[in-house]
Amino acid sequence: MASSATGSASGDASARPASSSHAPRVTSVLDLVGNTPLVDVTKMAKGLSPRVRLLAKLEGLNPGGSVKDRPALWMMRKGIESGALRQGKTVLDSTSGNTGIALAMIGAALGYPVSLVMPDNVSLERKRIIGAFGAKVIYSSGMEGSDGAILLCREILKKDPDAYFKPDQYFNEANPLAHYESTGPEIWEATGGRVTHFVAGIGTGGTVMGTGRYLKEKNRNVQVVAAEPEDALHGLEGLKHMASSIVPGIYHEEELDRKIPVPTEDAYELCYRLGEEVGLVVGQSSGAALYAALQVARELDEGIVVMIFCDFGDRYLSTNLWHGWVEWAKRRRPR
Repeated sequence: MASSATGSASGDASARPASSSHAPRVTSVLDLVGNTPLVDVTKMAKGLSPRVRLLAKLEGLNPGGSVKDRPALWMMRKGIESGALRQGKTVLDSTSGNTGIALAMIGAALGYPVSLVMPDNVSLERKRIIGAFGAKVIYSSGMEGSDGAILLCREILKKDPDAYFKPDQYFNEANPLAHYESTGPEIWEATGGRVTHFVAGIGTGGTVMGTGRYLKEKNRNVQVVAAEPEDALHGLEGLKHMASSIVPGIYHEEELDRKIPVPTEDAYELCYRLGEEVGLVVGQSSGAALYAALQVARELDEGIVVMIFCDFGDRYLSTNLWHGWVEWAKRRRPR
């Protein structure tokens, strides 16, 4: 395995090379999408076989701050190539937040106006970041979740279809293609082809589908595992409970080897622990991915389990995730 992907088993910082002082110079912020690092988080699991490693891919280091930069960029580029997106059109899509941020960023970089439909209860940080990129936000009912945003977006598009380009992240094959062409190859290279299990949360399904397909093509024995909210009334923003949701057209459950239900509170607690034990403050979908990865890892005698950490926790500081963090910390460190 590449040492830059995992470091030492003990996590000793001295085992890693110093950062290069010669950072690459790029012509656009869009050139910074992808090539995110893997970090070893094996210390989060006690009692594992010494031949099992847990690696997290830090997608929060994309310029828009999440894994969604990848599909958003691929969808926009495909739209331009096909002529569906051209000057005079507005980019319109529904989102729970991260895809909207990515579309707003890319629209700003490429010179296209962006309008986004999102539930009114998404985090304040996400709303403000989207506004900072100059995008227009149309709010749907938070009680209806991401499905409500999908339906309202369809209504807006129907009224004036010629005015908009809709990337349609739930049904656009460029979404999983982005991960097939970037995320999958990056994981394969970073682990020296030794990855045995891949774990990702289900939102649109693009990450787990596209990455899983690439890894399966490289080694059919790689296990592809989806982390899914345990029930419909969950608090894992950005993830879907498929049995109670509009199922994305790009999601094909038969391609999965396994699906693991994740309780909201358990995912939250893992986020809290990651901050204090590893130095990573991440969003709740990352806690969900870790929960599923831990279940997989505890069953193994040997293997490399790679999971997706979709974003960092700084865009959730106004949500229940952070409020729970404060209470958890009080219980851990009573006065």
